[in-house]
Amino acid sequence: MSELRRDSLTGRWVIIAAERAARPQDLLTDIHRTDAANDPFLEGHEDGTPPEILACRAEGTAPNTPGWRVRVVPNKFPALKPEGSLTTLANGVYDALEGVGAHEVIIECPQFETNMSRLPVDTVRDVLWVYRQRLIDLQRDPRLICPVIFKNQGAAAGASLAHSHSQLIVTPIIPPAIQGELDRALQFHNRQGRCLVCVMLEQELQSKNRVVLETANFVLCCPFASRFPFESWIMPKRHASHYETISPELLPELARVLGLALRNLEWALDDPAFNFVFRSAPFGEQGLAYAHWHIEILPRITGIAGFELGTGTFINSVAPEDSANILRKSTQRK
Repeated sequence: MSELRRDSLTGRWVIIAAERAARPQDLLTDIHRTDAANDPFLEGHEDGTPPEILACRAEGTAPNTPGWRVRVVPNKFPALKPEGSLTTLANGVYDALEGVGAHEVIIECPQFETNMSRLPVDTVRDVLWVYRQRLIDLQRDPRLICPVIFKNQGAAAGASLAHSHSQLIVTPIIPPAIQGELDRALQFHNRQGRCLVCVMLEQELQSKNRVVLETANFVLCCPFASRFPFESWIMPKRHASHYETISPELLPELARVLGLALRNLEWALDDPAFNFVFRSAPFGEQGLAYAHWHIEILPRITGIAGFELGTGTFINSVAPEDSANILRKSTQRK
């Protein structure tokens, strides 16, 4: 069983999951060595994963058989597991909890493909729908509090398998970095009576300096204080605190924006490693006036060095205005 341990000095939570060291992929430096014969995410290799939780599949096909388009399975080497109770394991000044939570893998396509940017828009829409459905289901467990949907693409971004996939972890605590964002957003709302991200959106759309793309319901832009070169965010224009409340009718549009954002990076940066993270409010009270879900896309073309690790402050060598200009050119050429 894994543990969640809290650093007494910083308040930072760490998941100690020693079982994950058993992953054979951890010994590989080139994740693209995976071939069809050894790809557990390939259609026809369903017995290479734990039993599926949810799948978009052809009518008449049975679970854990071919015929699926997108498939969700428990992570074979989970950081957190649903079994257990939230037992406190305190030891003097140190706080710890049993590693209770959820850790799932979303396999984004049945064929071998390394890049989400190359998937059809309908497939990306199915992936986004699956994210929504899993959050709706998982929030029924009162032990689970904070969902994080994320994707690691490329070895530099932490991917251990090349086949296009993303992950979902739900923790029984709110990590301090997320709690800090929520606290700042709440403080702004208490002072101004408005959502901070809504105000940011208004300012970005007014200046246009960092906007890459605007559609009817979403804005793709490079944030004012970007941590990484070519970092970009997708933000819904209409205020909503929880991703799982998105209308299914908006998923095709969001799929097009996300696909375009990833193709922009592929064109501008020659297929870089990247992470994306869905920022959605913790489970519980819906319709929070101060929280605004969004997607953060983080290219991993520069390393995190001693200053960043020691201070939590990032050094970005490319101004977000310049990044946005290059990404806009990529959008216009399509």
